Amino acid sequence: MAEILNFQGSAHLNGVGSLSKILVVDDETEIADLIEVYLKNENYTVFKFYTAQEALNCIETTPIDLAILDIMLPDIDGFTLCKKIREHHTYPIIMLTAKDAETDKITGLTLGADDYITKPFRPLEMIARVKSQLRRYQKYNPAHSDTGETSSAASEDNLVCGALTMNIKAHTCFLGETPLVLTPTEFSILRILLENTGNVVSSEDLFHKIWQDEYYNKANNTITVHIRHLREKLGDRMDKPRFIKTIWGVGYKIES
Repeated sequence: MAEILNFQGSAHLNGVGSLSKILVVDDETEIADLIEVYLKNENYTVFKFYTAQEALNCIETTPIDLAILDIMLPDIDGFTLCKKIREHHTYPIIMLTAKDAETDKITGLTLGADDYITKPFRPLEMIARVKSQLRRYQKYNPAHSDTGETSSAASEDNLVCGALTMNIKAHTCFLGETPLVLTPTEFSILRILLENTGNVVSSEDLFHKIWQDEYYNKANNTITVHIRHLREKLGDRMDKPRFIKTIWGVGYKIES
């Protein structure tokens, strides 16, 4: 708890505006309460719960912009809660994991989480991750943006590659006539690759464009898990991909 209690003043990090609604679920009351304090200090609206069922009840009636979920919960584990959220919602999910729990991190990302924070953590790092996720979500999901602005990287609303069609403004993606249900991070990765059709995009570039942050040591693994999940949804095979190709030692690309 020493690091979590390391309060570093009330400095506000520049970035995403206030009023976003954050769901916090952690049965360790001291941690949940501290997360709430830091988020409210940044003018976020916080919905804090100590059990998954309470959180699910809240989600049914309250629009949420981002969720922070602990894995170890007394009633329903964080993985199951993440999966249930993903059945109906696409907002960013950040998982709280134990130190060096690599399996938990990969499981969370595979089930639809967008990022993870390892306990113990520094509160200002947590705030930076929250702002990064919200900034990316609003950038690549114009319907959720305060400004309504879209990325200047795309000059057209539709990105097309064979049977794969993405509409940026509507935030929809179709494989033929079948709609694809993508998490915010999956949508962002696929959009970047489609915008760079024919060109290789490195894992580092993907990480930087999505999270607008430094290149963490975990970045390669994070991107790899999201790419794998994207391929599953696209019906892609790694040995004979129709869409996302791996350029070993370099990155990924989509060919027209």
